[in-house]
Amino acid sequence: MRATRPLILPGLVAGALVAILVAGSIVAVLLRAGEAPSLGSADWAAVRFTLWQAALSAVLSVGLAIPVARALARRRFPGRGALILLVGAPFILPVIVAILGLLMVFGRSGWVNEIGALVGLPQLSIYGVHGVILAHVFFNLPLATRLILQGWQAIPAERFRLAASLSMAPRDIARHIEWPMLKGVVPGAALVIFLICTSSFAVALTLGGGPRATTIELAIYQAFRFDFDIGRAALLALVQMAVTVAAGLAAFAVPVPDAMGGGLDRVVRRWDLGRPWGDALVIALAALFLLAPLLALTIRGVPTFTDLPVSVWSAAGRSIWVAAASALLCVCLGLAISVAAARTGRRRAKGVELAGMLGLAASPLVLGTGLFIVTFPFFRPDTVALPVTAVVNAVLALPFALRAILPAVARIEGDYRRLADALGFGPWAWIWRVLLPRLRRPLGFAGGLAAALSMGDLGVIALFADSETATLPLQLYRLMGAYRMDQAGGAAVLLLGLSLLAFWLCDRGGRVDADT
Repeated sequence: MRATRPLILPGLVAGALVAILVAGSIVAVLLRAGEAPSLGSADWAAVRFTLWQAALSAVLSVGLAIPVARALARRRFPGRGALILLVGAPFILPVIVAILGLLMVFGRSGWVNEIGALVGLPQLSIYGVHGVILAHVFFNLPLATRLILQGWQAIPAERFRLAASLSMAPRDIARHIEWPMLKGVVPGAALVIFLICTSSFAVALTLGGGPRATTIELAIYQAFRFDFDIGRAALLALVQMAVTVAAGLAAFAVPVPDAMGGGLDRVVRRWDLGRPWGDALVIALAALFLLAPLLALTIRGVPTFTDLPVSVWSAAGRSIWVAAASALLCVCLGLAISVAAARTGRRRAKGVELAGMLGLAASPLVLGTGLFIVTFPFFRPDTVALPVTAVVNAVLALPFALRAILPAVARIEGDYRRLADALGFGPWAWIWRVLLPRLRRPLGFAGGLAAALSMGDLGVIALFADSETATLPLQLYRLMGAYRMDQAGGAAVLLLGLSLLAFWLCDRGGRVDADT
C-alpha cells in the first residue's frame, strides 16, 4: 500500500481541487443569488426561450439526421469514409468561426440572399430566433448523424439477410428492423443535443439578442457587461445550472438501448436499396449545408489573411498560451485522476472519477460567474482573465479527457502491474517505464482536444477580458460587431488553422513511435 500511495495522492489532490473549484463557484453563486431580488419578466422570457429553442433544435437536428444516417448506412461510394469523418469535424470547430461562415452564406450579404435577389426573392435575415436555431442545427446535425449511424451499423448483417430471405418489402424492414433501433437511439441523442443547446453562449451572443432571442447565458453576460448587476447574474447562473443539471440527469436516465443481437461481423448487404437517387440527394444536401459555410469563409478570409491588424496577432498569441496551459493542466489532472482511480478501492475510485466529471454539471458562464464573484474583491477582472480562462477550459475539457485516459490506464494496470511488482518497480519507475510510454496515444488525443476546445472558446473570457487581454475568438467577435467582415474572415481562418494545428500537433505527437 505504501508503494502505491505516491501514485494515489496526486489523483486525490487533483480530484479535490476540481471539486473545490466547481463547488466553490456554485456556492459563490448561491450566496450571491440569495442577496438578489427575484427575476423579472425579461429573465423568465430568457428561460422560456432557452428551453424552447433547445427542444426545437434537438427535434430538427435529430429529425434531419435520420435520413442522412440512413443514406450513409445503406450506400457505399468513394469518399464515404472522408465524408463521415467530416461529419464529426464541427465538434472541434471554433463556434465563432462556424457562425461567421453561416453569416457569409445566410447573412444579409450572403450567398443565399445574393442568389435570391437574382430571382426576385425578399431578403432573409439570419439574426434572431431562426438564426439561433439554424446555427444549432448546423452544429448538432453532424453529432446526431454520427450517433444514429452507429445505431444502424450495430444492426447485424444477418438481420438483413433474413429479411431478404423472407422477401420483406422496404417498409417492412423499416418497421421491424430499423424502427426498433431508432426508438432506442433517438431519445438519448435528442437529450444530449438539448443539453448542448441550453448552454451555447456564442451562438446566442452573435445571432440572438433582443427580447425574443435571449438565452439564460446571454442574459448572464448582459447583466455583467451592461448592467454590472452581479446579484442578478448570480441568480440567472443558478437557474442555468438547474436547467443543465436537470437535462443531464434526464439524459442519464434514458436507458441504453438493447443490443440488436449477435452476429458474425459480416459486411452488411442490403437487397432493398432500389435506385440510389434519393439517398444521393440526401447526402449531397447535408454535405452542402455543412461545407458551404467553411467554403465561403475560406474564399473570403484567405485573401485578407496577410492584412490582419496587430491586435489580431496579439490576441492569437494570447490564445496560443491559454490553449497550451489549458491542455497541459487538463492532461495532468486527467492522468493523476485516472491513476488514482485505477489504484484505489472501487468506492473511492468512483468518487475520484466523479470529481473529475463535475465540469459537466456547470456551463462556462456559471463557473465564470462564480469565479468572478470570488476574485472581484481582490483582483481586477482583466488581470486574471487569461489564467482563469485556462483553468476553466481545462476543467470543462477534463470529462472528455478522462473518457480517453481512464480506460487505457485501467487496461495497463491489468496487463502489467503484477509483472512490474514482481520486478520491484517503484512508483516512478512504473510511471516512466511502463505507464507513460503506453499512454502516449490517449494523452495526445486528450491534449489535442483540450487545446482545440480552449483555442476556440468564447465564454469565460467574455466576462473578464478587456481590450488588452482579449483572446482571438473575442477579438474576432469584436471585428464582426464592427462590421469589418473582411478582417473578421481572415481572423476566422487564422483561428480555424490554429485550432486544427493544435489538435493535430498533440494527437500526432502522441502517435509518433507510440508502438515502438
